[in-house]
This record gives sequence, C-alpha cells and structure tokens, in this order.
Amino acid sequence: MKIDPKLMEIIVCPSCHGALEAGSHDGTDELVCTGCGLAYPVRDDIPVLLVDEARRPS
Repeated sequence: MKIDPKLMEIIVCPSCHGALEAGSHDGTDELVCTGCGLAYPVRDDIPVLLVDEARRPS
C-alpha cells in the first residue's frame, strides 16, 4: 500500500473522526480507525472512506 504520508496526516475516519492506521486483513490492505475500529479498504492505493464499505470490528 502506497499512500502519501501527507494524505495520512489529514484523513480521518468518516464515522467518528478518529485517526487511521495502515493494516491488513486476509491479505487485503486497509486503514483501521483507532477510535471506533472500522476498517476501510484500500483499492489500487486509493482509500475507500465510505462507512458502507468498511469492515466492522469483530
């Protein structure tokens, strides 16, 4: 996953406005919220910051 570090400084979780951290689940890149735990997919190095597309914490 290649996301510009400057972009990572300004994007936040659209649900709770918490910080996002890079992670992976089942070989899929994603950004995980440190607040609510939602995991947003990253497709072709583009974060998909839609709550409907996020994986819920288990």
